[in-house]
Amino acid sequence: MNIVVVGGGKVGSTLVEQLSNEEHDITVVDVNQKVLTNISNRYDIVTVCGNGAAYPVQVQAGVEKADLIIATTSMDERNILCCMVAGQVGAKYTIARVRNPEYASHMQYLQDNLRLSMSVNPEQEAARQIMRILHFPAAIQVNQFMHDRVEMIEIHLAEGNPLIGLSLVEMKNRYDQNVLICAVSRDDKSYIPDGNFVLRQDDRITLLGSPADLNSFTKELIPSIRKVKNVMIVGGSRIAHYLCDMLSQRGVKTKIIDCDEVRCRELSEQLPDTRIIYGDARDRELLQEEGIERMDAFISLTGLDEENIIASMFASSCGVPKVISKISDRDMAKMVDRLGLDIVISPKTLTADLIVRFVRSIAYAGKNTVRTLYTISGGNTEVMEYFVDGDLPFLGKPLSELPIRSGILIACVIRDGIPLIAGGSTSICQGDNVIVVARKGRIKSLSDIV
Repeated sequence: MNIVVVGGGKVGSTLVEQLSNEEHDITVVDVNQKVLTNISNRYDIVTVCGNGAAYPVQVQAGVEKADLIIATTSMDERNILCCMVAGQVGAKYTIARVRNPEYASHMQYLQDNLRLSMSVNPEQEAARQIMRILHFPAAIQVNQFMHDRVEMIEIHLAEGNPLIGLSLVEMKNRYDQNVLICAVSRDDKSYIPDGNFVLRQDDRITLLGSPADLNSFTKELIPSIRKVKNVMIVGGSRIAHYLCDMLSQRGVKTKIIDCDEVRCRELSEQLPDTRIIYGDARDRELLQEEGIERMDAFISLTGLDEENIIASMFASSCGVPKVISKISDRDMAKMVDRLGLDIVISPKTLTADLIVRFVRSIAYAGKNTVRTLYTISGGNTEVMEYFVDGDLPFLGKPLSELPIRSGILIACVIRDGIPLIAGGSTSICQGDNVIVVARKGRIKSLSDIV
């Protein structure tokens, strides 16, 4: 596909990295030549320096021949205008990053009337992901499929976890639960395990099943986990704004600490059910006065990764059972595992997953294309949901008879709304939703499993 990305910042560069690995022709437009030089030195792409919303710049970037234009600059209005102009110039599809909470309530109207094929809001997506994690106390990551009928959670095997030392076959025999371990992260490596794989302490395992089955299984493994009722948030960011809206609807008591007095006043007006505290979260006495030891969850959402890491480490030392850190830098996110911080949120990665899913759906337009896509295990593994609506040579055949390629696992088949954990006797039929786990870039459509 011919793709134009306007904006070479965090989201834009992450997109370029993922899309360039899928052999698309990519052009990046940015007003900062230094940003473009850094990107072009790393990837084989075309760059154009200029305002991506300007007609002459779009012509120079070849937007009239583009299959897709993705506007990811820091300004919502520029992204929307960019897509409007691109639609007139000739781009087939347009995606705009829109972050302002004031636009969130009527994004569907903007999409319908401004020729947007899709809009993405990294902060809102991050807030939704945090809410899913808070709703599932044992999990450090949560993803959903098929309108929440199937969930995929990641848990950390801390010292004393009864799964340590068991092979997957032994686990299945010991626990009568309809769940599947579909990926394991260990020592910076990702595994798609078979039945003989033996679990170790500090493994991060990804489980798949229905919400009820997963909840029952995790309670059996970690009976001491408690429901989240009190939350402390550091940083009055857009993510915090979206998150507090969601938490208040669930009746969760929430407080935000921020060092910007003006921002605190804004938040106190916008979030009447949230306690807003003006202060520096680096002040340990302040955090202790506000009862950090009594919190069920602590979430650090400042604009600086380093501050988020330090605040989260202090929260962990205070015994807060669930600590979530927003980390934008990928290398730094990998380092925090060694610091004992399990739960890391990356808005740019969540956004890139959404856009890559959309790109694949139009790049392989037709039947049996991807409907949902997540990256897990540090970005090394992909989990995709396909809807079977076309002819495939293996339909109706048991999985045990199929020459499934290495590095690919058929995890679940959802038939008539009922999730079935896949086994050797399971078959794939028309109308099914199929969840596939594969090494990153291994498959693009369901037909690639064999």
